[in-house]
Amino acid sequence: MSPSSGGVGDLSMFDLFRMEIEGQTALLSKDLLALEKNITSPTLLESVMRASHSIKGAARMVSVEPVVQIAHVMEDCFVSAQKNKLHLQSDDIDLLLKAVDTIISISLLSEENIDKWVDENSSTVNNLVASLEKVLTGENILREDNSNNFQSVESITDTKVTTTESDRFLRISAERMSRILGMTSELLVESREVKDFSDSLFQIKRRQDELFTMLESWRELSIQRNISNDDEIQKAALLRLDECRRSISDQLLLLDEYDRKNGYLCKKLYGEVAGSRMRPFEDGVAGFQRMVRDLSRSLNKEVVLKIDGLQCAVDRDVLEKIKAPLNHLLRNSIDHGIEPSKNRAAAGKGKIATIKLSATHTGGMLRISVADDGGGVDLAALGKKLVTKKLVTQEILPDLSNDELLEFLFLPDFSTRDEVTEVSGRGVGLDVVREMVKELGGSVVVNNSPGKGAEFILKLPLTLSVISALLVEISNEPYAFPLTKVDRILKINTKDIMEMEGRQFIALDGENIGLISAAEVLGFAQADSTDNMLTVLLLSDRMDTYGVVVDRYIDQKQLSVSALDERLGKVPNVSSVALMENGDPLFILDVDDLVRSINYMVNGGGLADVYRAAEKHLKSSRKRILVVDDSLTVREVEKDLLLSKGYFVDLAVDGMDGWNAVRRVSYDLVITDVDMPRMDGIDLVKSIKQDLHLKRLPVMIVSYKDRSEDRRRGLDAGADYYLTKGSFHDDTLIDAVEDLIGVAEK
Repeated sequence: MSPSSGGVGDLSMFDLFRMEIEGQTALLSKDLLALEKNITSPTLLESVMRASHSIKGAARMVSVEPVVQIAHVMEDCFVSAQKNKLHLQSDDIDLLLKAVDTIISISLLSEENIDKWVDENSSTVNNLVASLEKVLTGENILREDNSNNFQSVESITDTKVTTTESDRFLRISAERMSRILGMTSELLVESREVKDFSDSLFQIKRRQDELFTMLESWRELSIQRNISNDDEIQKAALLRLDECRRSISDQLLLLDEYDRKNGYLCKKLYGEVAGSRMRPFEDGVAGFQRMVRDLSRSLNKEVVLKIDGLQCAVDRDVLEKIKAPLNHLLRNSIDHGIEPSKNRAAAGKGKIATIKLSATHTGGMLRISVADDGGGVDLAALGKKLVTKKLVTQEILPDLSNDELLEFLFLPDFSTRDEVTEVSGRGVGLDVVREMVKELGGSVVVNNSPGKGAEFILKLPLTLSVISALLVEISNEPYAFPLTKVDRILKINTKDIMEMEGRQFIALDGENIGLISAAEVLGFAQADSTDNMLTVLLLSDRMDTYGVVVDRYIDQKQLSVSALDERLGKVPNVSSVALMENGDPLFILDVDDLVRSINYMVNGGGLADVYRAAEKHLKSSRKRILVVDDSLTVREVEKDLLLSKGYFVDLAVDGMDGWNAVRRVSYDLVITDVDMPRMDGIDLVKSIKQDLHLKRLPVMIVSYKDRSEDRRRGLDAGADYYLTKGSFHDDTLIDAVEDLIGVAEK
């Protein structure tokens, strides 16, 4: 077999073949699953026949003979079914789907490795073709026996195509490309008007030169004749001056019109180019129907997957990254959520279970929901499992809220199953979901209805490169707030501001909203203002809502986001940076971090009070400890235990909150969890130990993770102690604290 050559643009014939296979196999898989439910559908049979025929033709063009053989016999099967000579059964669909998998596997090989693969797997291909021919002849065979005779897509790892960043390409619809080219042409035509504008300015300059010469002549003549005025020269000069004035006015109008049209076209072009990065949600979920079918059959369950929002536009990079989390959630729903048929019947439910996967745009974010009508999460059983695994004690269990119990599902290595199966029991799955969502800057929550089902909701950015932002001015400098993080923007009159216990607030919708200056939060001097109307942004977290006062509202814009230089580390209250139209840098604020900072200020009586308190505590004879944990119960238990021993205790709700705290206040010890949002405990330890001023600060990790590799990972990061969370119910925690920093009194 000789490799083919030739290409279209930057793509070789084999690249085009691979693209053809990707599209046609996706269509085949989808239609085969639909055909299983409507085995005589003429439309579906025609579709799968044409898809297999197209695959055969594409493979023949690049001389990939195994694909030609497989696609040919598949096509014969579908033609026979069209003529009612063959009635396909579920086992036949299984075999046809495995044939599709084999075609995909071969297409993923690099061109130079196909000959080697054919030599090593000729018997595999021959067995598959023979099995398909038996389907064609109607022989009754146990086709599942062939399932181990050929490699799956995942098993071919040594000969897969290696794709580098430079090899990546986008597929753009012809319609969208036509629009982009059309606007580019318009932009090119408009840009040529600059030449005409430049020529007109030169004409104005020549007239001004003439005017200057005339005025100089007038001045010299007046001196020679010793007269103060000459009507003829003056009138000519004024005439030229008037011509210049009118010409400049006309050109300014033309410049304004050109600027308007050019700006409009550039904006449209930018929108189209940005839109070319977007793909329909359907592209990311193409294989899920097949996965749900195969897994549910292997577990003897009947499950239907319904997908809504297939045309919902999602950034290509986001779509690629969410495939694995969604796969885990669907498998979790089938294995854990959906009950066996007899249990569903006893609960009065239908025999066929339903999983609904949906994607929508909500508030500038991508919202993905995976909901099933199974049994939901049994919180009582979950609690018993937590006690059995010594993740909590029986005494603490009643104090945990439902949301806190559900948080344990996302712990690494945690499973509600006692036995390990091919599908579950290893504790791998939901922690992967949370980590990936966290990496994308999103969030995941669980809505649980015991006995009725569970819903996992992912909220993610639509794109990783562009955000909608609200531009405001703070201390005479522009800053950007991500629009999705701002609840409301409003104007308030200073007369509406009330004061209670030294704090200012406004009443809004029956709720008191505390006010705080954005300049004060960012550490700037508070600007004096005589304006009676204030611009306020409402920001919130799960617990509190604050009104942040800014100098003024500037605009709402789409910003191309750039990461801060890694050498800067984490800049407090700042997430990233963008460039303004004039080239100036614009900081994009981290609203979650900002709200944490406000919480510190509110609880400590203001930023200045925090620093004064820090100085006071430095002089105190009692030692101060920072407890960092995202569980409210764990924080309070550790706090009460340490307070009972005489230590001062501050609390932080996650790693980023703790990192900001250690840079504001001087502590004798930090006690941190590992698994937390925004910044986990390992990253917090590394940040502290790598900081020139904080590296001597002792850090203790208290985590549910008790494996030796987890301990080693924590100690390698720089932690001085590693304890399991059961330790704070006895003297182990206090003993460790005293080993590190001594007793509470210095």
